[in-house]
Amino acid sequence: MTNDKRVYLYDSTLRDGAQTQGVDFSAADKTAIAIELDRLGIDYVEGGWPGANPTDDDFFANPPKLEQATLSAFGMTRRPGRSADNDPGLSGLINTGVKTVTLVGKSWDFQVDVALGIERSENVAMIADSIAHVKATAGEAMFDAEHFFDGYKANPEFALECCKAAYEAGARWIVMCDTNGGTLPNEVEEIVSEVTKHIPGSHLGIHCHDDTGNAVANSLAAVRMGVRQIQGTLNGLGERCGNANLISILPSLMLKMGYETGVSEDGLKRLVHVSRMLDERLNRAPARNAAYVGESAFAHKGGLHVSAIEKDPSCYEHVNPESVGNQRTIIMSNQAGRSNLIAKFREVGLDVDPKDAKVNVLLDKIKELESNGYSYDGADASFELLARRHLEAVPEYFRLESFRVIDERVWDKRHAHVKQMSETTVKLFIGDKRVMDVAEGNGPVNALDAALRKILIPIYPQLENLHLVDFKVRILDGDQATGAITRVMIESADGAGETWTTVGMSSNIIDASYEALRDSLIYKLYKSGVKAHGGN
Repeated sequence: MTNDKRVYLYDSTLRDGAQTQGVDFSAADKTAIAIELDRLGIDYVEGGWPGANPTDDDFFANPPKLEQATLSAFGMTRRPGRSADNDPGLSGLINTGVKTVTLVGKSWDFQVDVALGIERSENVAMIADSIAHVKATAGEAMFDAEHFFDGYKANPEFALECCKAAYEAGARWIVMCDTNGGTLPNEVEEIVSEVTKHIPGSHLGIHCHDDTGNAVANSLAAVRMGVRQIQGTLNGLGERCGNANLISILPSLMLKMGYETGVSEDGLKRLVHVSRMLDERLNRAPARNAAYVGESAFAHKGGLHVSAIEKDPSCYEHVNPESVGNQRTIIMSNQAGRSNLIAKFREVGLDVDPKDAKVNVLLDKIKELESNGYSYDGADASFELLARRHLEAVPEYFRLESFRVIDERVWDKRHAHVKQMSETTVKLFIGDKRVMDVAEGNGPVNALDAALRKILIPIYPQLENLHLVDFKVRILDGDQATGAITRVMIESADGAGETWTTVGMSSNIIDASYEALRDSLIYKLYKSGVKAHGGN
């Protein structure tokens, strides 16, 4: 075993996570998630498999600029009977321009014999040739030993031969994959301890699936036995039962086991934000009982527990909630959240005296809004505007008097849809001037956006390069059927590459959309330092 306390984290959310049932990332989703992982302090962000689908191709054609994390591309070893430098799959990986490439290959003799139908020696050569080629042309090569634990149990000599071939060819990391997710922690410890006799733990990684509910435990067990890289996904996304959950692994490594990662103490406080950001992008409710980051993770109901918590929180809290960006909740009497709010102020550049009475009033206001369905975890721009309006002042760039939406659909005698048209009339006050205009669009929200821009861009040309990146709708109380409350999240971007997210909520989807659109426009103007027309 190695005594090195540094553990490297490799996130595969953008590929493994995309295999989750019901998950379909856009290129914009992948870029936003990669940037959040970079800010968190993750060492490696796997972007996907170039050439596998148009989304991954779009992502690698315009990759995000990462400050700390290394962007990697995923692919497979060369094909049988081809040389590494004449394999189109390997060429496609190298041509992305990334400096790190992760290659997957077989390490189970059964799969080599049956699935590939090749000689075992050829499989070993494929691994060695591919790793050496990637290292020489890209810079850093990793080898994912697919079905490693199944292979080791069946034929340990061959499984090790595959891994040693990658190591001797120059792989920075050899990753042992529990592809079927059926291995238990005691088996991981036994097998890893044997592998470290042949390959240093400083070059070994672990990649676990959660089919027995042990992916996190297996990952931590491997670290105990010397492994120094963990692969996993945010919130445990992945096919079947999911992958090892990095959101749970990270604080366990740092707060429980004393290991170092690329995540700082302050970075760890972003954990709740990152977890919920992903859920917002997937348009799904966060798991309340998620370890460390769930809304119920540090929730306490009345009685003896509350009394004990007030005297010594460690009685019923295994870590300080704030260490992971969460907060303690006393059911029916929420007594926490102030420090989180102050930290959020610092993030958006608000210099506020923590003792200012306005802070408590704002905190109560946010709790009230969130209890009604608003969510500011994934809508930082709306949060900043809310805070600034309460604590300082935000110019009144425009004021809505009214809007009216006409949505027309036409069908022919055969019930075929032949025509659609949405038209919006908007009336605004800009300063003391009342302005009205009309616009058509592809649906009522697009028409509303077009009408607002038609009025505002001649007055505020800074809005010219603002465009909609993503639009998500969530029904909050489905039992109310068509009368349900709707929450709309809008992600916007400008020509400078800045992105921001706003939120709106109403029983009327168009009204909720207007609220989010309004905040997006105002946020862009405010951050651009624009003064309100008319001197307001």
